[in-house]
Amino acid sequence: MTPFHLKIVTPDGLIFDGQAEELIVRTTGGDVAILARHIDYVAALGMGRAVVVSNGQRRTAACIGGMLSVSGGEVTLVPTTFEWADKIDVDRAEASLQRADKVLHDESASSTDIQLAEARLHRALVRKSVASYK
Repeated sequence: MTPFHLKIVTPDGLIFDGQAEELIVRTTGGDVAILARHIDYVAALGMGRAVVVSNGQRRTAACIGGMLSVSGGEVTLVPTTFEWADKIDVDRAEASLQRADKVLHDESASSTDIQLAEARLHRALVRKSVASYK
C-alpha cells in the first residue's frame, strides 16, 4: 500500500509522527478509513477503536474525542485521549466502570452525575474492548 504522512497529537503531546498505510477511526458519523490520496476531509471524533497500519504493522488504540483532518495528503489526528492497546491499564478501566455503574444505580444521583457516569462508562468500555487487541 502507498504510505501517507500521519501525525497524532493529544493535549499530552505527540503520539505518532511518521508514515502510515491506513488509519481507521470512529467519527461522530461512524467509522472512516483513510488511505493515501484521500480527498481533503475534516471530522469530529467519537469514542472508539483506532487502527494505525504502519510498515505493515497493525496497532490498535482507544481514541476518544477530538478531530481528524486530511489536507493535501497530510493526515492529522488530534484526539482528546489516545491510548495504544498495550498501554491501557485494564484494572483502572474496570475501576472506572464500577464507579460509573454505582452512580447509574444511585436513585439520588443528579442528571449531571448520570450524564458524567454514562460518559465514564462508555470510555471504560472502549478502553477494555481495545485492550483485548494487545
